[in-house]
Amino acid sequence: MTGLAQTELQRPPWQAAVAPYARADIGRAVVDLATSVVPYLALTVAMFVLVNVSYIAALALAAPTAGFLTRTFLVMHDCAHGSFLSSRRANQWVGVFTGLITLQTFHCWRHDHIRHHAAGGDLAADGTGDVEILTVEDFQALPRRGRLVYRLRRDPLVVFGFGAFYANVLKPRIALPSDPTPLRRAKLATDLALAAMLAALGLLVGWRELALVALPVFWLASGFGVWLIWVQHRFEGALWQSSPDWDWETAALAGSSHFKLPGVLQFFSLNIGLHHVHHLNPRIPNYNLSQANDENAFLRAVPTVGLLDGIKAVRLSLYDVERGRLVTFAEARKRS
Repeated sequence: MTGLAQTELQRPPWQAAVAPYARADIGRAVVDLATSVVPYLALTVAMFVLVNVSYIAALALAAPTAGFLTRTFLVMHDCAHGSFLSSRRANQWVGVFTGLITLQTFHCWRHDHIRHHAAGGDLAADGTGDVEILTVEDFQALPRRGRLVYRLRRDPLVVFGFGAFYANVLKPRIALPSDPTPLRRAKLATDLALAAMLAALGLLVGWRELALVALPVFWLASGFGVWLIWVQHRFEGALWQSSPDWDWETAALAGSSHFKLPGVLQFFSLNIGLHHVHHLNPRIPNYNLSQANDENAFLRAVPTVGLLDGIKAVRLSLYDVERGRLVTFAEARKRS
């Protein structure tokens, strides 16, 4: 990554090169919806049918159901960037619809996610829409309780246990006093809509059955989603900087991963592994990311992160400014 950062990241016409791919295609968008929402709903119905016949058979469908739920969430993600469809209003309506399916308040999620794009790879960012990262020095300067909380929030058992479920299912339900009034109202409206939807489902299929089906599916989808978010900016060799050195274009190509996943996981993650392309121009819809990457050599020059690298990356929790790389807690302690 050092060579790339020093030689190729010299302000060539990156935006001009990728601009032609920032175009919506109604046909491909419809295909995305048909291969995301429809199979998710169909598999959910199948799980409800099986749950009282054989819960093991129902659980066997939980993983693919969670995969299609993640794919539906990423349709909402494209709508938040206004890239999925050419119409702003259509993006909002599809975003609200897919947000309800994935238990998200579309306008609130879009607000936080845009803040993430405005500060990805910036050590001074507050972590809104992402997972905050501290430097080794800042972490060591925390009081003992602060260090404990920071470590717990990044412990894999916590992150992929309760943490991911809380972040994606419970936290979006809470209207905070600090939320702007329109966003607070949007959360309350979404919560009311979800309460009505869940009440109808509970009465239709049974509350026990609803819990037995929904909990494992949303837990798996939440864990998969958090893992994707983590690896996209916290991988071996990722560049993090502080202002005024930070700029979003360099952060996009040197601080965002090309997470090369197996075909089935790339399908379920809707090409979001091509994260360097997405951060360079968020208006490129998911269905154009591969073409943009394949047809531009400077995008292919970004090192790829493999599946094993992605698993190892969950241990990278601090940034060592002195060494210019992400490190584990053990490595930071050893340096101390």
